[in-house]
Amino acid sequence: MANRRVAIVGAATSDCGRVDDKTAFQLHYQGTSRALADAGIDKSEVDGFMSSNTGALAPVELAEYLGLRPNWLDSTGHGGSIWEFMTEHAAAAISQGLVEVVVLSYGSTQRADLKKRLRMANLSFGSRGPIQFDVPFGHPVGSKYAMVARRHMYEFGTTIEQLAEVAVSTRYNAGFNPDAYYQEPITIDDVLSAPMVWDPLTKLHCCIRSDGGGAIVLTSEERARDCAKAPVWVLGTGEASSHVTMSEWEDFTESPCVRSGKLAFERAGVTPSDIDTCQIYDAFTPMVILTLEGLGFCKKGEGGPFVQDGKLRVGGALPTNTDGGGLSSCQPGMRGMFLLIEAVKQLRGECGDRQVPNAELACVNGTSGWFSAASTIILGK
Repeated sequence: MANRRVAIVGAATSDCGRVDDKTAFQLHYQGTSRALADAGIDKSEVDGFMSSNTGALAPVELAEYLGLRPNWLDSTGHGGSIWEFMTEHAAAAISQGLVEVVVLSYGSTQRADLKKRLRMANLSFGSRGPIQFDVPFGHPVGSKYAMVARRHMYEFGTTIEQLAEVAVSTRYNAGFNPDAYYQEPITIDDVLSAPMVWDPLTKLHCCIRSDGGGAIVLTSEERARDCAKAPVWVLGTGEASSHVTMSEWEDFTESPCVRSGKLAFERAGVTPSDIDTCQIYDAFTPMVILTLEGLGFCKKGEGGPFVQDGKLRVGGALPTNTDGGGLSSCQPGMRGMFLLIEAVKQLRGECGDRQVPNAELACVNGTSGWFSAASTIILGK
């Protein structure tokens, strides 16, 4: 049974955007129920479950809430790309015959919680261990990305207008997604004149805050034959870690996706030139530039010129974050789930006005923390 092919056979979002009438548990239930229905699989068949960040004994309490009794469980907590890491781990377990049907589930009411003042945002990510040496400088996540932007601008001549184009292109894509949080077009000048948050990053260089969730369902090639939708194959995966303490990051202009992407492309047997669409974690505009460079879509230092002509737009040479990304569509805190869902829908041809014609291969890349870790997934029809 070893080395079986693995496919994503179900993918769905919960209610997203402004969700004031549901808990995180309810969003998990919505996403999981919809993804299983999308796959044509009954919850009684689910023998593997992966989640994070919800429940007293995540994911055990959540599985109980969903009416699942899996005999294979996993969870992790290293940031917003955990869903890409989990996809690799689930695919490995299915390939080896340890489990047959695995659900990955996410739900978050981050926006509603802050609005109701149920909790405060932890921007420092704690003050114990080595990270304590960053904390006295008042150094939240966004300021780390501002340092990345400044370093890239200094070393390679990247302009703030080129970084702004990432936000403009992403908002352009959101205009084709009726479910996107923000759909009105923006211009380079809009991005530059928005309120400054972390110099040189204004508000429109930064991801939005929303509620939402979703789920994907993975299974073996044998089970996939009888599912409701055509399978989307997990062709190659890779993961890598880098740093948490900024002083331990050797190069502020290099993402660990350099390593995770190399592994994923080699294992899939394809190259960046073969890819039809990218879904890239975009918490801040510099993240997209560094990821495109690290994955090999352009040379290091050339990310700014690469994006400035609209390549990332629907209809462009490399349609990227076609749902509007975390910059415009949906970002409840751990956006990696939505990258996978959008990639699956693109490969199935289910994206309506934002559909990439004849999409055969998708590259998904999740980034955790402040380029602390990365995971790359190559998906194909």
